[in-house]
Amino acid sequence: MKLSDFDFDLPAERIAQHPARPRDAARLLEIAPGGLADRAVLDLPGLLRAGDLLVSNDTRVIRAQLTGMRGAARIGVTLHKVVDERTWEAFARPAKKLTAGDTLVFGDGFTGEVVARGEGGAARLRFDRAGAALMAALARHGRMPLPPYIKRADAEPEDEADYQTLFARRDGAVAAPTAGLHFTPRLMARLAEAGIGHAQVTLHVSAGTFLPVKTEDISAHVMHSEWAELPAATATAIAETRARGGRIVAVGTTTLRTLEGVAALRGGLEPWAGELDIFIRPGFRFRAVDLLLTNFHLPKSTLFVLVSAFAGQARMLAAYAHAIDAGYRFFSYGDASLIHRAEDP
Repeated sequence: MKLSDFDFDLPAERIAQHPARPRDAARLLEIAPGGLADRAVLDLPGLLRAGDLLVSNDTRVIRAQLTGMRGAARIGVTLHKVVDERTWEAFARPAKKLTAGDTLVFGDGFTGEVVARGEGGAARLRFDRAGAALMAALARHGRMPLPPYIKRADAEPEDEADYQTLFARRDGAVAAPTAGLHFTPRLMARLAEAGIGHAQVTLHVSAGTFLPVKTEDISAHVMHSEWAELPAATATAIAETRARGGRIVAVGTTTLRTLEGVAALRGGLEPWAGELDIFIRPGFRFRAVDLLLTNFHLPKSTLFVLVSAFAGQARMLAAYAHAIDAGYRFFSYGDASLIHRAEDP
């Protein structure tokens, strides 16, 4: 299929710059085989069934944007993918001022060595500390890495909480799994009262989330890889849900890619951890997820291709046209959609 098949016109004013307050006050478009329905996120407990299982991503966004000094030169750094406990892939600006072996000073003795340079501003940095000590240094010296379509020079104080989900507990993401941003303790309590279970996976979202598809033939696109884990407790919860006839509801495309990626690799859902680079496009055989709660995605993006594979390209284009006409807010801080799989059980 062609990339242009997944294009649509999106007015700039539809791109949310701040989240709904409270979070669960966002609008929700239900996209089902029978049609579209305008709802609210707080309606979710009534849209699911007792015995269903909600699966969310527990990754936590780190302060991945840094400013370092190489002598008198100021270098902006955005971390985008962990290599090991002290090493990260990053984008640097201006990268032309860097060579392998250079040391960047971020403050208070916190430094990173450029161990390799790549194309397009890419660089590999090895920090002077690892693990929890590195996370603490990033928390002190770094800034929240907001997506490029949120138009402000730097994150506002509110973004420190707004761009972190209720489920966040494992440091490692450089972008939020944004469907999870809609959840509040109030909503989780109502879901539990309705008999809907909850389990978690981890996928550390990388900056590859924002990389554009550059090939018109989407099958030629090379997907970025991200570290993911399906814990044993979640695999067991899914098996038990299936056994009693419940459905699996993925909170976000990161959760869906984790579950479907493991199912494709292993032939089923069993405990697993490793790198995933799955690109889900029309024709993909879904094995794990029945419903998907997700935000509205960019035109011609891998994520819009994914939701088109899940529910059907024509249905998703019609749903997005409705969302634009009805004033839904798009992208990370925007509204949500609840998408039933094309062959919804």
